Amino acid sequence: MTDTPQCRFILPGETLPPAGGETVGGKAWSLMRMVNAGLRVPPGFVLGTDWYRALHAGTRDADSLRRALAGGISRLEAATGLGFGSARRPLLVSVRSGAAVSMPGMLETVLDVGLTPHAVEGLLRLTGNPRLAWDSYRRLVQGYAEVVAGLPTAPFDALLQQALAAEREDSAQQLDHRALRRLTLAMLAQYGVLANHEFPAHPLDQLCAAAGAVFSSWDAPKAASYRRLNGLDDAAGTAVTVQTMVFGNAGGASGAGVGFTRDPASGEPRLYLDFCFNGQGEDVVAGRQSLADSDRLRRELPDVQARLETGCGVLEALFGDAQDFEFTVQDGELFMLQTRTAKRTPWASLRIAVDMVAEGLISPAQALARLEGIDLGAVAYTRLAEPLPAPLSHATVACIGVACGPIALDAAAAARFAGAGSPAILVRPETVTEDIAGLVHAVGLLTAAGSRTAHAAVVARQLGKVCLVGCRELTLDLPRRACRIGARTLAEGDLISLDGNLGAIYPGVLPVVTLRPERELAIVAGWRAKVA
Repeated sequence: MTDTPQCRFILPGETLPPAGGETVGGKAWSLMRMVNAGLRVPPGFVLGTDWYRALHAGTRDADSLRRALAGGISRLEAATGLGFGSARRPLLVSVRSGAAVSMPGMLETVLDVGLTPHAVEGLLRLTGNPRLAWDSYRRLVQGYAEVVAGLPTAPFDALLQQALAAEREDSAQQLDHRALRRLTLAMLAQYGVLANHEFPAHPLDQLCAAAGAVFSSWDAPKAASYRRLNGLDDAAGTAVTVQTMVFGNAGGASGAGVGFTRDPASGEPRLYLDFCFNGQGEDVVAGRQSLADSDRLRRELPDVQARLETGCGVLEALFGDAQDFEFTVQDGELFMLQTRTAKRTPWASLRIAVDMVAEGLISPAQALARLEGIDLGAVAYTRLAEPLPAPLSHATVACIGVACGPIALDAAAAARFAGAGSPAILVRPETVTEDIAGLVHAVGLLTAAGSRTAHAAVVARQLGKVCLVGCRELTLDLPRRACRIGARTLAEGDLISLDGNLGAIYPGVLPVVTLRPERELAIVAGWRAKVA
């Protein structure tokens, strides 16, 4: 069976599009290549970047979008043996963006699309897991309300907090199926009040609205800021990728993760991983949770860890570069959801280029081409000079180096300090991409929550900003323009130093020692001499 003119399919045996990611977006293109390489990828289909441009220009309309999506779903039903909206064997899908050039965290995603009052009962029958069914429904309602309906998040967050308080639990992952059912019904009622209509009960209605929201996210302010920062074409648009759901929230042998085939901060050739047991992908990349499950993954699911480490080699051989990949584990089975060229620091770029030539993965000429645009004369590793005072606290390192400056508690303050000639440390509650405007003006980022593979941390590394995330002893008092780090209260404008090597936060500005990657620079100089 060949592709329809409406969409292309992410299935074994499909022909790769000749124009690659330019037409289907980088996400779908990489998924298609992973399928062909034998990696396990959930079945899916993609509406290419031409759909964004056509909808924007008015040459395609909502009816044509609905027909294309219905056709793609029909093929997925045949491939999976599941039915969209079925009361016995429901097909659920994720709806994700996919521009030709990766824009981490700038565009939107909607998960668990297709759940309805009938389908939630079907998911329970299919899996025998009532907690999975109601947790997925809760996630759909909450995500759809924010991304598709544009409703405020605070009322839904408040319902979750009320449920946690009633059950005396700390996180949604600890709620049982009865509590999740009550929470979901409360969120459905809240949705009806805020939206002035009931939550969509037809799965295709959900899918069409979700796809429209993902296309529209291309024009969101944070996405436009990212494109300006990186010189990307505003008219290029995004594709929409629809994939069969796999469930990281299915229980103790399930979870979601993000990995890098090499350390994106230092370039070391080792698997760099964040994992969240019994969670979905948004729990990892959204930057609102601090993750501590990576070592537990190695201990409790060693076969999955081994497959991930083997997969790193497969991905680097397939794509010829260090990769940033997303994955889900469902009941001990590993599924790859995405891969892309890893954003990295200039230091890591140099180390990775040199190591990959030594490993025979790329040629010196390819390595030199990748290093173009990087000022190798400015590549340096900084550390704080000893002796060091007692730190205020510690956090997880997401980007190495040292940053010193005044505290800025939001993007406006960061811009104000930079304009006055004193670039700041942006101190925020979470590691979220909405802070990109402030991050551009800052020299470092410190957050109370979030993980080192959250999208905002990825962007910070790309920008070369020192980044510490998940500082458990950090609290912000925005009305008073102050924060507390450990036992000390600091006002906006007070000076701090971030040690991106050891993960420590210090008061004041401390002296810095600068080191150069002399070995790697000498190797690159040798390549250039041979070319000349």
